[in-house]
Amino acid sequence: MRWLNDRHKLALTSVAAVLVLLTIFAMSVGMDSSGLSTSLAQRNFAPSVAHPFGTDWLGRDMLTRTIKGLALSLGVGVVAGASSVIIAGIMGLAAAVMGKTVNRLVSWLTDLFLSVPHLVTLLLIAFVVGGGAKGIIIGVALTHWPSLTRVIRAEVMQIRSAPYVSISRNFGKSSWWIATRHIVPHLLPQLLVGLILIVPHAILHEAAVTFIGMGLSPHEPAIGIILSESMRYLSSGMWWLALFPGLCLLLLVRAFAMLGENLKTWVDPRRAHEH
Repeated sequence: MRWLNDRHKLALTSVAAVLVLLTIFAMSVGMDSSGLSTSLAQRNFAPSVAHPFGTDWLGRDMLTRTIKGLALSLGVGVVAGASSVIIAGIMGLAAAVMGKTVNRLVSWLTDLFLSVPHLVTLLLIAFVVGGGAKGIIIGVALTHWPSLTRVIRAEVMQIRSAPYVSISRNFGKSSWWIATRHIVPHLLPQLLVGLILIVPHAILHEAAVTFIGMGLSPHEPAIGIILSESMRYLSSGMWWLALFPGLCLLLLVRAFAMLGENLKTWVDPRRAHEH
C-alpha cells in the first residue's frame, strides 16, 4: 500500500510540474506583447489588480516581461539541453562500441570537462563565440554532456553483454541492426530523463550568464536581464522588480527538476521499488 501511495505521489507531482510548464507556455503564447512597450505614465507602479507584478521604471508590465522572459529561457534551455543530450549519446555510444582507443579518448575528454566548473567553461565559450543565445546554447551543449555520457556508456556496455544481443549476433545480424534495434531503443528513456534534468541547469546558467552581461541581448525580455536591471532599483523600494521574476524562475526550474527526478524513478524499476 505504501508503494502505491508513493507511486500516486509521483504521478501527482509529475502532473503538477507539467501543468506549471504548460501554463507558462500557454500564457506566453496568448499574452499580448503590448505590456513590453514603454508607458511613462504607468512607471514604478506597485503590484495591483491591473498589474499583478507591478511595472518598471519605463512603465512596462512586469507580469508580461516575466512570462515572456520565462518562455525565452525555456526555449534556450530546451535547445541547449537537446544539443547536449545528442553529444552525450554520440560520445557514449562511440566509447562503448568503437574500441579501446576511442573509449580512452572519450574518458579523457569526460574527465577534462568534469574537472572544470560548468559556469567557468560556459563563460569562456560564450565569450569566444560572441555571447547571445548562440553562445549560451553552444556553451551549455559543450559543458553538460560528460555526466550523461558516462551513464550512456555504462548502459551500452551492459546491453552489449545481454543474451538477446549475443543471439542476434550469432544469427548474423550486423552491428548497425543491433544498434538500431536493441541499443538505441533502450537508451531513449535515459536520454529523455537526461534532457529534462539538463534543462533546469541550462535555464539557470543562461540566467546567470545573462545577469552578468554575457548572455542574451538587453533588448530581449530575458529573466537574467530583468534581474540585472532590477538591482539598481531595489534600494528605492521597488522590491517587486526582482521578487516576482526570481520566484517564477525558481518555480520553472523546480518544476523541471521535479519532473526529471520523477521520470528517473519511473524509468529505473529498482528505484521505483525502493519506495
